[in-house]
Amino acid sequence: MNEKEEFMKMMHNVKMDPKKMGMLIKLFFQGFLVFIVISIFLGNFLFYVGANEFAIKQVNIGINSGVRNKIYNTGLHLIAPFGIHQMHKFPKDMQVFEMNDYLETQAKNIQFKLSKSILQDYSRLAGEKQGGVSPRKSAHIQTSDGFFVDVDVSILYHITDPYKLITTIGPGRLYEDNGIMPKVEPVLKETLGEMTTEEFYKSNLRGIKAENAKNLLNVELNPKGMTVDHVLVRYFKYSDEIQKNIEEKKLKDQLVFTNRAKAKAATQNALVQKVKEEGEAKIKIRLEEGKAYAVKRNSEKDLYVRTKHAQADLMIKLAEANKKELINNAYQNKGSDKLVGLKMADVLKGINVLILPTGGKTGFNPLNLNRNLDLFGISSGGSY
Repeated sequence: MNEKEEFMKMMHNVKMDPKKMGMLIKLFFQGFLVFIVISIFLGNFLFYVGANEFAIKQVNIGINSGVRNKIYNTGLHLIAPFGIHQMHKFPKDMQVFEMNDYLETQAKNIQFKLSKSILQDYSRLAGEKQGGVSPRKSAHIQTSDGFFVDVDVSILYHITDPYKLITTIGPGRLYEDNGIMPKVEPVLKETLGEMTTEEFYKSNLRGIKAENAKNLLNVELNPKGMTVDHVLVRYFKYSDEIQKNIEEKKLKDQLVFTNRAKAKAATQNALVQKVKEEGEAKIKIRLEEGKAYAVKRNSEKDLYVRTKHAQADLMIKLAEANKKELINNAYQNKGSDKLVGLKMADVLKGINVLILPTGGKTGFNPLNLNRNLDLFGISSGGSY
């Protein structure tokens, strides 16, 4: 027997037994009654505080009626039903108050693509609270030099003390309508309005003014249980005519800066050229000085060499003259005739055959030594 057949048999038995049918109906109504009682109890005696929330209890009936300073965090909390106790919830997480004319750039719309109908219906959506973001129109700021600029600003804040918040501002979302909203634009006009039209383009100065705005907002909101964490200047836009004038002025300023830079570059190039020419001139001077020094040293060297050569030649000539003088002196002294004879004898050494007359006064007989001495003018006594 399958399950279907068993179920049909059981239903048949129930129909056939009125007592069992009555018991089942009774149990059903008892369970339903218990469910209703539990639902009423949970709905009226228990209050749930969700994640990233905290709550404040308000006693409406009784001797000690009023707002209690106890803060209720996430979880179920027991309360008196039927409006005796009323719980007010506030968000713990970061809240965003936006002043922005461009719906597609708002934080709540970043994660999905906007349709044309949403963009066209922005005027209706502006001011509604969605996903922790409160959009408003852009802040209309007058600069210190008299021009107007629309500034897109995001205010990031959180609730620090819900008891102070509910006792100074009120319950629900009044912390936006009566807390943030009335304070933001006047503070932005006070701080950002100190800048000139051109100073809005200086990001560091915008950051300083945004920090000043945050501090002024905290002076106002801290006693009410709220703290501003960041004031972010996201975008700013002048009117088309002013924007055009600013762009033209910027272009002219850039042209002036460009011309100044070019003039400075030309001056620097001229200075570089001058330094280069001076350096080349100094190099040429040094080279010429080096050449002159080399010529001078070469001249000194040549003079020294010629002087030494002349001195050497002089010494050689003096020595030769001295030699000749000594020889002449030797020829003038005693025995010079002997020397002449010896020289003459040397002359005769190389003669193998000599035909000379042997008779008469001029005859030459090599065997007659005395005659030969007389012939050469040498006396036998050893003198001329």
